[in-house]
Amino acid sequence: MAFEPTERRRAPRIAPLSADIYASTPRVAKESSLQELKAQTRKPGEASFFYLDHHFQHNAVKVLPGEYFVSDESLIIMTVLGSCISACLWDSRARVGGMNHFMLPDGDLADVSGRYGSYAMELLINEMLKLGARRETMQAKIFGGAQVMHNFTTMNVGERNTNFVLNYLQTERIPVVSEDVLDIYPRKVVFFPVTGKAMVKRLAHTHPETLVAQEVRGNAATVAKTTSGGSVDLF
Repeated sequence: MAFEPTERRRAPRIAPLSADIYASTPRVAKESSLQELKAQTRKPGEASFFYLDHHFQHNAVKVLPGEYFVSDESLIIMTVLGSCISACLWDSRARVGGMNHFMLPDGDLADVSGRYGSYAMELLINEMLKLGARRETMQAKIFGGAQVMHNFTTMNVGERNTNFVLNYLQTERIPVVSEDVLDIYPRKVVFFPVTGKAMVKRLAHTHPETLVAQEVRGNAATVAKTTSGGSVDLF
């Protein structure tokens, strides 16, 4: 099913109006060529799989588990989620946005990795600040945290991830303006960092064990091909 904006089936969480004010004279976003994006040196943990999205006819980057991507350019940031969480942050003033993809709330204190929410969120915010964003004008949209395997109920990985990111953002005073979390469905998320728009496609819940294994391995490309169907919402 193609991506098409549709009305939400439930009302999103709305932030204070002050969190969604555009600059009076927004600049035109830069748009690098696909070759330029691929040629740029990337930091550890930064997503680096660039491709042309044929549906949107736009350059895109896939964020795999443990990775992040922040940009002020006109491109698409995409990921596929099961029990993992992606936080999409956007600064309406600076027109900068970014996405992470973490697997667990926290890990060993010595393990500094984007797989864990505590580090992934700090890394995402810091990279946003480097591109001119400010904490007081950031807002968040969060996705994922599904219970894709019934035998994962004792662990409640998706619920733990969801609770973590909501508590973290509340502590940092970054408003959550919309969310699509929990439930049983995997999700494909497309985020536009300049405008802050996000689109979510709920994927068919046909092979959950395959999705979990691929999510752990970080093979989002395969996940996208082996899951299909579902509805699309605009956030």
